[in-house]
Amino acid sequence: MIQLTFLGHSGWLIQKDAYHLLIDPFLESNPAAKNRASDVKADFIIVTHAHGDHLGDAIPIARRTGAIIISNFEITQFCEKHGAKTHGMHIGGSHEFPFGKIKLTPAWHGSSFPDGTYGGTPAGCLITMDGKTIYHAGDTGLFMDMQLIGEMNPIDLALLPIGDNFTMGIPDAVKAVSLLKPKMVIPMHYNTFDIIKADPEDFISKIKQPGVTAQVVNPGQSVQL
Repeated sequence: MIQLTFLGHSGWLIQKDAYHLLIDPFLESNPAAKNRASDVKADFIIVTHAHGDHLGDAIPIARRTGAIIISNFEITQFCEKHGAKTHGMHIGGSHEFPFGKIKLTPAWHGSSFPDGTYGGTPAGCLITMDGKTIYHAGDTGLFMDMQLIGEMNPIDLALLPIGDNFTMGIPDAVKAVSLLKPKMVIPMHYNTFDIIKADPEDFISKIKQPGVTAQVVNPGQSVQL
C-alpha cells in the first residue's frame, strides 16, 4: 500500500513500507503547511526545481535525517556543497532506488536558486512503486508531450498545478488530464499565495475524461493507492 500526504503547495510525503519519500518540502515559510521541517521523516527527497518554494527545506531535512536528495545535476551539486547527500539526474533519465523507480520528465518553467544563480532544468517526475505510477508535474505550463508521457506510462495518479500565473491554470490543467489519461488526479500549487488563488472544486467539476477520478486533498490529508 502507498500513502500520500499533501504537505501544501507542491509538497508531498509518500510512504511505502518503511520508506518515506518527500517531494518539494516547502514547509517553514509555507502559510498552508501543517507540518514543520523538524517533524517530517525522510529517506529520499525529490526536488523538481531550485525555486525557494520547491527546494524549500530539503537541505536541512536531508542533513537532519540523512535522506538522499534526488534532483537535476545542478541542484544536487548545490545541495552537496551545503552538506546533503544527493543523487543527480536529468530529464529523460530514470534510476531504480530501494523504494522504486524515478524518471525525470520535462516541465516548462524556470529554475534558479535564491541568490539568482542557475538551478538547472526544471522537471516533473514519474514515480513507480508496487506496480503503481504517480506523475508529479512540477511547476509547468501545458505541453503536448504530456500525451506521450501518458501513452508510455499508464498513470495511476497525476498531481497537477492549477494556480495559474506561474503554472497551468484550471483550463490548461483540465486539458492536461485529457492528454495524460490518469486514473486519478489531485490538484496542487494553488491558494498558497494570493497570486495563485484558484478553486479546486471548479477544476474537479470541469474534468469530463471517462474513467478519471478527481479529488481535492487539503494540506495534512492523505490518500492511498
